Amino acid sequence: MRLRGMIRKESLQILRDPSSIAIAFVLPVILLLLFGFGVSLDARDIRLALVVEAPDANTASLTGAFRGSAFFIPVAYASIQEAEQALMSHEVDGIAWLRSDFSERLLGPGDAPIGVFVNGVDANRARITQGYVQGVWQLWLASYAREHGTVLHPPVELDPRVWFNPAVRSRNFLVPGLIAVIMTLTGAMLTSMVVAREWERGTMEALMVTPVRIWEVTVGKLVPYFVLGMGGMLLTVAMALWVFDVPLRGSFWLLTATAALFMIVALGMGLLISTVARNQFVAGQIALVATFLPAFILSGFIFQISSMPSAVQVVTHIVPARYFVAILQTLFAAGDVWPVILTNSSALLVMALVFFGLARRKTRKRLE
Repeated sequence: MRLRGMIRKESLQILRDPSSIAIAFVLPVILLLLFGFGVSLDARDIRLALVVEAPDANTASLTGAFRGSAFFIPVAYASIQEAEQALMSHEVDGIAWLRSDFSERLLGPGDAPIGVFVNGVDANRARITQGYVQGVWQLWLASYAREHGTVLHPPVELDPRVWFNPAVRSRNFLVPGLIAVIMTLTGAMLTSMVVAREWERGTMEALMVTPVRIWEVTVGKLVPYFVLGMGGMLLTVAMALWVFDVPLRGSFWLLTATAALFMIVALGMGLLISTVARNQFVAGQIALVATFLPAFILSGFIFQISSMPSAVQVVTHIVPARYFVAILQTLFAAGDVWPVILTNSSALLVMALVFFGLARRKTRKRLE
């Protein structure tokens, strides 16, 4: 009865606070729309300068291959100097330079008769542009060799196969990871201000003199936020599937179970913060720095962990979102890969026990 009363009290407090509803349901929609439609790691519409010094049938065929590519917007320049000036002024992203002896040196020994220059300010886009140019060149060269009855012998024969994300859409990678960031924001940030709000408003003293036990206060405060966070999770998953067309190859129920486990971890982090800070502003700032930013930067959501410095990679092991991002990306892209799911779920379970153990110990000291 006492526990039910605490849950009802906290639920009514949430319903009377529009900011909680906004963080749980409105903010996830905004973040998903921003990242789903506004952020992309794909290289599309690459403006490529084409410089042809001696036009002939071969150069026309190759430039036609570039124009037929879905990735390039070719722009013709009369000289390499004009193209270089356009590259320096960021009018184009790269240059394909077909020299005057292009046709003479085709399939012959020595350097290739095509020069490629790429804007390296954005390293990721530069690498992708270079790869796309190389792909168009190799495909055209093989086609040219077949037409002229010549066998092309490349040093390495590549047969690339892209698993799990054949279309190589960054949206399939970003949107699932964003679910972990949103749940961290909902669980940790909202919960971090729960106890702090009681102290700030002076209602904690009233709770102290009631017969409600410590665990009843804790559970009564966390259950409504758990339901709120899981509701936000279901909303984000629905948008991922039906708005952004991200495939879910794993079990929905397994996704729900692991999301519930991560939500418990996020609530534990928020509860621990709220027992330390008695001011809502301070609690919110601590939650932002200690939970949201690490989930955004150090979880593998955008930046690959294996590319980080060794010291930073060690730090990522204490970021709960790292483990949930791995689960999300596996369930959405690959399916129910149990070694990945069980390993990361075990880490989340340990973290939940640690956070709630510390929070319970600290809360008991404050209420004694």
